Amino acid sequence: MEKKNYKFWFATGSQDLYGDECLANVAAHAKQIVAELNASGRLPYEVVWKPTLIDNATIRKTFADANNDPEVAGVITWMHTFSPAKSWILGLSEYRKPLLHLHTQFNQEIPYDTIDMDFMNENQSAHGDREYGHIVTRMGIERKVIMGHWADEKVQNRIASWMRTAIGIMESSHIRVVRVADNMRNVAVTEGDKVEAQIKFGWEVDAYPVNEIVEYVDAVSKGDMEALTDEYYDKYDILLEGRDATEFRNHVAVQAKIELGFEKFLKEKNYQAIVTHFGDLGGLQQLPGLAIQRLMEKGYGFGAEGDWKTAAMVRLMKIMTEGKKDAKGTSFMEDYTYNLVPGKEGILQAHMLEVCPTISDGPIGIKVCPLSMGDREDPARLVFTAKEGEGIATSLVDLGDRFRLIINEVDVKKTEKPMPKLPVATAFWTPRPSLQTGAESWIYAGGAHHTAFTYDLTTEQMADWAAAMGIEVVYIDANTTIRGLRNELRWNEVAFRK
Repeated sequence: MEKKNYKFWFATGSQDLYGDECLANVAAHAKQIVAELNASGRLPYEVVWKPTLIDNATIRKTFADANNDPEVAGVITWMHTFSPAKSWILGLSEYRKPLLHLHTQFNQEIPYDTIDMDFMNENQSAHGDREYGHIVTRMGIERKVIMGHWADEKVQNRIASWMRTAIGIMESSHIRVVRVADNMRNVAVTEGDKVEAQIKFGWEVDAYPVNEIVEYVDAVSKGDMEALTDEYYDKYDILLEGRDATEFRNHVAVQAKIELGFEKFLKEKNYQAIVTHFGDLGGLQQLPGLAIQRLMEKGYGFGAEGDWKTAAMVRLMKIMTEGKKDAKGTSFMEDYTYNLVPGKEGILQAHMLEVCPTISDGPIGIKVCPLSMGDREDPARLVFTAKEGEGIATSLVDLGDRFRLIINEVDVKKTEKPMPKLPVATAFWTPRPSLQTGAESWIYAGGAHHTAFTYDLTTEQMADWAAAMGIEVVYIDANTTIRGLRNELRWNEVAFRK
């Protein structure tokens, strides 16, 4: 995945009522804040200082320039002094990118012994930010508000977190999903309005006949196929489990060929996410398994049985977590079966084949096992168990009149016992606040059986993305109650009615 050279502009508001010396101090303070934010090592992207904004023309031009600069992923605004908010109307009304209102001030503590009216006039963010905040609210502009001293580690971490959401907002419009065949017949939750998705999220969702991509697979040279197969054998544990070694390698090589063919197709056609369906495999020898797992590891989104919404969400979340230090992984996932033993409740997560190895904990093996679905030869797949830790499972559903993003905070654990006869990658988690309340809430909210799962994003980040997209978001977390959630769903029916 190629990281784009995104930047965030830092725009400081003021006015000329207090003279040139005040404006010089405002600029110096803003420059220092920007320099120290960049030096903190906490922000994933660079902050760029912009000259102080004091009138309608410069404000409008700054926002227009931000719109037109492809490297600008958002603008951070701060009112150092009082900035009359009507001056911001035109600039804000034309601005189209993520907006952060940093409600801070240069000094951390009131200078009790020396404070005078000159200091008060110059350092009145508590005053100026409220004027600015009012006009943004009145104009109905979606933005993030972060309050606290700019040098505080918690504030800097929140800015860093918002930056990743902003990247998700920017990159959402660049996501293109290729549908290799349609969704699974008679399945409701994988359906959706692709035109409305492009209007809301910017996603392009296109269909190709499966045999058009098979042509790319068939065109892979034997040398390239063998080289990638060798890489598999070097990188992963080979779990023959009684199968003939030559036959086993031949099955693995098929997946290498699929990976190379699919990836060339995706690159040539400029797609970043893909869906497949076991019911329409055309000339493919196997259901893509190991190949899809490897593509997800490289940053591509995936959804099974034609689930293009989940494929796009997996891609989006991989973009948002790109380059994150100590990232634990992001994957397509599916709910399979419960453990209902009191005190040990949880959901076993897996899929037939396609779980991303970025979430793996410990060794990764290759198995070749029969698959009743698809009517093809036994597919090779990567098998492993997922890391322990906190994560979020998300489901984007189309309710007919609107999209809803459901976010469930989960705790990933190890299963009590190994599962030697289950030849797939797995995770096991307990939804918050409990399996019972979490599962009931998910079903009341209309959540799907497919999820886009990650350890590396927060509920707040995904909710901010949903707010920027103008869609409904439903939280299922430690504070969720069934009564409260059902009331929230009723209120949302009114709030999001077209």
